[in-house]
Amino acid sequence: MQPTAEFDPKTAAKKLMREARSGALGTLMAGSGDPYCSLVNVATAADGTPLLLISRLAVHTRNILADPRASLMLDERKEGDPLQGARVMLMGTAVKTESPEARRRYLSYQPEAEMFAGFQDFAFYELRLKGAHLVAGFGRIVDLKPQDLLTDLTGAEAMVEAETGAIEHMNADHADTCRLYATKLLGAPDGNWRCVGCDPEGLDLQCERAGLRLPFPQRVTAPGALRAVLKQLADQARAG
Repeated sequence: MQPTAEFDPKTAAKKLMREARSGALGTLMAGSGDPYCSLVNVATAADGTPLLLISRLAVHTRNILADPRASLMLDERKEGDPLQGARVMLMGTAVKTESPEARRRYLSYQPEAEMFAGFQDFAFYELRLKGAHLVAGFGRIVDLKPQDLLTDLTGAEAMVEAETGAIEHMNADHADTCRLYATKLLGAPDGNWRCVGCDPEGLDLQCERAGLRLPFPQRVTAPGALRAVLKQLADQARAG
């Protein structure tokens, strides 16, 4: 399916991935290979790779240790019939990661996990994508490749490195702006919206368990450009 002005499958899938805070994890039962599904909390790495924090005491983790093939179903949690909403099924392999960045980003999106993230039986995993199946409405069913789903970080190293400081600055000094982004630009109800992540393609906002994705008008690869685009979006929100 070719993208149209009304529907771009790559953008739709990325939005689901960035906004989801939980999903259904599919693994293969160790020994029998039977399908097994469980509910997990999720976050994303800077490039959009799904991140998990799971315990080796859980059945799904034991399954992954025996066979890393896994799938992750994410949906937009739309009110009413859930089958009327968009969802994406991600396929790949779940691999344990010791990356400090994976830990930092996961806990930014899932702060309540801080209390058990250091337990010996818990570890962070990333789902290394092999493909995806997007269902976004009648006639909007598309298979996607990893390059369609992930954000290219080439040349954006300085911006990625500055992410932590930028988030802290936005939440400490521009909390009202975060609320304006959510309510004026994205049509969300008022609330304690805060910034939890940013990458070259957009800003991730969160209020309690709800996540929102604010796309940038152009790709951002440097801290100076990030400040400029955040100001541009703030001006648009205030004007609205």
